[in-house]
Order: sequence, then C-alpha cells, then structure tokens
Amino acid sequence: MDSAVCLHAAHALGRELYPISFRYGQRHQQELAAAEAIVARLPVARWLVLDLPLDRIGGSALTDPALTPAKGGSGEGIPATYVPARNTIFLSLALGWAETLQAHEIFIGVNAIDYSGYPDCRPIFVEAFERLANLATREGVTRQSFVIRAPLLHLSKAEIVRKGLELGVDFALTRSCYDPTVEGLACGRCDACRLRLAGFEAAGTHDPIGYVKS
Repeated sequence: MDSAVCLHAAHALGRELYPISFRYGQRHQQELAAAEAIVARLPVARWLVLDLPLDRIGGSALTDPALTPAKGGSGEGIPATYVPARNTIFLSLALGWAETLQAHEIFIGVNAIDYSGYPDCRPIFVEAFERLANLATREGVTRQSFVIRAPLLHLSKAEIVRKGLELGVDFALTRSCYDPTVEGLACGRCDACRLRLAGFEAAGTHDPIGYVKS
C-alpha cells in the first residue's frame, strides 16, 4: 500500500520510473504479484525484481515459518515481523542500480507515524542512508549528490490513504497482509492489517481488499 502511493507520488512529480521489488523469502509473496499489477498501470521505464535469500538469515516472522506474524504485536518494542537490516539492504541495492542509471533520487515508502516501530523506518535512518549514499559511491563523490525521498514519512495511515486516492492509486490491487491465506485473503490480525484497516476507517472510506471473516 505505502509503496504504491510512493510510486504514484514520484510519477506525479514527473519522474521517470524505475521501480525495484525484492523476493526475499517473505511468506507474503503475493505482494510481488500486486506490485506487478500496479507497475503495469504506470509508464514505467523498467521494473526490476531481485532475489535475496534473507530467509536463510532468519530472525523474522516474515521469513521464518515457525514464527507467526499475527503475534508480532504493535505495542512496545520492535515486533517479530522486523526483518534484520531489510531497508538498509533494499536501499543499498537500489542505490547501486541508481548509480548505473545516473538517477539521483531514490524514493522509498517508509512511514514513521502509523507503523510497527521498525528502526529502519525512522527519519534518522533515511537521513543517515542519504549521507552514506554520498560517501560510498563514485557518482555521489564526483558528480551529483543522491537524495533519498520518503514522501510518506510524516503522514498518518489515513493521510496516506487520502493521498493515494488523490493520486489515483487503485487500492484494490495493493496487498499489506503479512500472513495471507492461500486464497489471498488478508488475515486482519497482523500489524500490517490492523494499521491498514485503521487508516481506511480514519480516512472515512472502505478498504477494497478481501479479509478473512472473524
């Protein structure tokens, strides 16, 4: 959901789009099919999907079948759905591709308001990675600085929903659930589902995806 709004925000700014997705051993593989459907609706220059065996590292309910995302909790502390260094790894690979493209803006859909408490979704992380990008690359050191754009960083989930609707995002194509059924229904219990449902409710509109009936 957040990534779809972020992509549409970049498009609204007139940027040439080079979206990147990751198959990292996550149990919610349906997000890749959703990404493909969303990308198909925009004038994308190229969509890149990379395979990363983060499930071999472990340490997360999103990549370890023995753990349950619904038990992650959204209270105090960092939940079980945190994937070790995920956004650092994702942004590093995006940075490498951006350097080969000589693209100096990297957009990421992280959010630090209505989120699960992941350390790599905070403004301080985004700022630190931008500094790293300009210290660790030939392009950043010798030609033009990289900028990390996080247009959703300070928005509530309700504001993200409203922004997405303004930008023409088809939320029926998006997927957020960490533990969907084999039929593709969202569980309604995990952090991602709870935050999504609360966002749509606060925005005064209906979430168009299907959920398991409780």
